[in-house]
Amino acid sequence: MSTRSSARLKVLFVSGIFPPDIGGPATYVPAMAAALLRRGHEVAVATLSENVENAGDAYPYPVLRIPRNLTKPWRFLRTVVALVRHGWHSDVLFVHGLFPEAVVANFVLRKPQVQKWVGDWAWERSTNKGWTQCSFAEFQRGWHGLRAEWLKLIRSFCARQADAVIVPSRYLGTTLVQWGVTQERIEPIYNAVDTNSVLSVTVPLATRFKLVTVGRLIALKQVDRILRLIEKRNDLGLVIVGDGPERGRLEALARSHGTAERIYFAGQKNHHETLALMAGCDVFVLNSTHEGFPHVLLEAMSLGLPVVATAVGGTPELVSDGENGVLISPASESDLRRAIERLIASPAERARFAEAGKRTVARFGHGTAIDHTEAVLMRAWEKTSLAGRGAPEFGHQARP
Repeated sequence: MSTRSSARLKVLFVSGIFPPDIGGPATYVPAMAAALLRRGHEVAVATLSENVENAGDAYPYPVLRIPRNLTKPWRFLRTVVALVRHGWHSDVLFVHGLFPEAVVANFVLRKPQVQKWVGDWAWERSTNKGWTQCSFAEFQRGWHGLRAEWLKLIRSFCARQADAVIVPSRYLGTTLVQWGVTQERIEPIYNAVDTNSVLSVTVPLATRFKLVTVGRLIALKQVDRILRLIEKRNDLGLVIVGDGPERGRLEALARSHGTAERIYFAGQKNHHETLALMAGCDVFVLNSTHEGFPHVLLEAMSLGLPVVATAVGGTPELVSDGENGVLISPASESDLRRAIERLIASPAERARFAEAGKRTVARFGHGTAIDHTEAVLMRAWEKTSLAGRGAPEFGHQARP
C-alpha cells in the first residue's frame, strides 16, 4: 500500500556531489528529486561543483552550485550561508553530504532534517590522508589518533542532529547506532534501480572476455589486484570507469606489466555512459575492502551481468554466494582469480547468475523506495509542525 500523503513538501536536497560528478549521491539525488517532483512536491538541490558557470543544468528544479575549489574555511562559510538562504522557505532538509555545513545552517533554520548516510566520511578521509590503516569496522572502535578522532566526533555529532537517518543497508544501520543515533530514528531503505533504457556501446578492447569495475579510484577499491589478474590471462580485458587519486599509479602499473592495451581507463562518465559501458562487458567485479550497500551491483545485475564482489559491509545483503553471484574475501587475490576463472570457464554459470541477478533486482522497485522515502520526509515534517497531535513515530523498516 502506498504511504503517500495529500500534503506537499518543499524539500531542499543537500549533496556534496551532483552530475556531472559520478558516485552514489550523484546518481540518487537527481533521481529522487525528480520522483518527488512528479508527486507534487517542490524540490531544489544545493551542491558543490567544479564549474559553476558552465554546468549546463537542464533540470526541472533549481540547482544551486557552490564552487568546490574555494579554500576550505571560505567554502564552508559560503555553503552555510547558501543553505540558510535557500533553506529558509523549505519544509525539510534532505542531506546527502556536506553534513557539518547542513547542521550548522540548521541551527539557524530550525527545520526538520533527514540525513542519508551511505558510508563513513571520517574513515574515508582518515584513510586517504594516511591517518589510519584500519578497516571500516576497526575504525569504529578504539583510538586512531587525534585528527581521526576529531573527524569521528564531528561525524557522530552531525548524525545525531537528524530527525531521521536513511541508510541503504541494515549493516550500516548498526554502525550508526555505534555513533549514538537511536535505533528508532534509523530507516533502512534499499536503493532502487532502473536501467530499462540502456543500450550497450562497443568497448575498445579486443579481448575475448571483458571485466568491468566502476567507482572512485581509491585504495580501498583494490583495482590493482584486478590489474594483476589481467596480467596472467591474455584473453581478459578490463574496463575501469571512474577517476581518483589512484589512477596515475594504476596506469603506471598497467604499463609496467605490459597490459595497457588490454585495459581501458574510461575515466569519469555520466550515469548513462557508465551503464552503457557496463552493458558492453561480460562480468562485473567489485573488489572493495568496504561497501555500505553498493548500488552499482544492482545496476550490473539489472544489465544481466554476473557479479563478483567482496563479502564486506552491506554487500552480502544483496549478493548470495553461489545463487546470484560470487562472494570473495577482500584479502585474497586467489579468491578473485578463482572466481573469474570459474565464470570464464562456464557460460552456463554466467547465464544462471545473470538470470538470478535480474530476479534479485525485481525486489528493488523504484516505487517502493520512493514511497518509503516520501513517508520518512513527511513524518519528519509532521513531527516538527504537528508536535503534540499524535504525529507518527519513526521506525518503519523497509523490506526489499
